[in-house]
Amino acid sequence: MRWNLREPLRQLLIGYLVIAVLALTAIPADVQAMFLPTSVNPTQDDLRLNRQQSLEKLQRLLESKLISQRLTDLGLSQEEILPKLHQLSDQQVHFFASHLESLQTGGDGLVIIITLLVIAILVVVLLQLTGHKIIITK
Repeated sequence: MRWNLREPLRQLLIGYLVIAVLALTAIPADVQAMFLPTSVNPTQDDLRLNRQQSLEKLQRLLESKLISQRLTDLGLSQEEILPKLHQLSDQQVHFFASHLESLQTGGDGLVIIITLLVIAILVVVLLQLTGHKIIITK
């Protein structure tokens, strides 16, 4: 009688795991899409405008309290940083300004914690279904 109950539970668990793995791998975690022009021929005015906008974005970031405090702790003042910022090439300024949004300040710890909890629960369920017991002794 006991064997008859284990087999459907085992099949149910296998089905659940297959569906969970397929769902987790089929859906990308972070997707961003945008239209790209076929050819871009920026003029000199466009480059200056883009550089100016990128410099303003970088200056706003450097003026935030957290960043300015960290730079002060490292021994750098605003007067030392701004000339170095203006010495960057157009490509460097554009690279830094365009990658500011993709930075994660705190990381993504919640996803890691949830994943670890799900794995732990699945291990406990598997151990219970198979009849194995873990005995911890000192």
